[in-house]
Amino acid sequence: MEKKRCFWVDESSPVYVKYHDEEWGVPVYDDKKLYEMFLLETFQAGLSWITILRKRESFREAFDGFDVEKVACYGEEKINRLMEDTGIIRNRRKIEAAVKNSRAFMEIQREFGSFSEYLWGFTNKEIIVNQDDNFQVKTELSDRVSKDLKKRGMAFVGSVTIYSYLQAIGVVNDHELSCFCRESSQKG
Repeated sequence: MEKKRCFWVDESSPVYVKYHDEEWGVPVYDDKKLYEMFLLETFQAGLSWITILRKRESFREAFDGFDVEKVACYGEEKINRLMEDTGIIRNRRKIEAAVKNSRAFMEIQREFGSFSEYLWGFTNKEIIVNQDDNFQVKTELSDRVSKDLKKRGMAFVGSVTIYSYLQAIGVVNDHELSCFCRESSQKG
């Protein structure tokens, strides 16, 4: 019997199927994983997610294993090297934002004890389970999170990007009603 997945999954792409089946919508509480997904989502802005997934390991290598403390210390020399790295998205504004956002991410960790506490605090640690298959690209929740992140100095954190992030890390369960992953993604 074939598994029913969300409409957006390209069944011919093993990397996309694996991402959907094992990661997307699974609640994440670990700051290292939250940071990895945050960095990837901000690079995705304006691009397809499959583009980012295909470059994920190159991003991991280029950005020191998604080590927020190391990325926060990048200077002009490292940024210039990243601009020459064909394995990643070579957009200077996004690379500079990654450095700036890393510093803000660490500030949030200091203020709240962890980025997880900060982020899950927007929903009182509850998973938002959408009750229908109405496709959304942003919500009141993503508007609030986006606004707060911008206030903290972050870039490439518009409401659409943040909604995609909230879906990816399981704060929002947007698996379709008929998707086999829906039930397992409702558990925190």
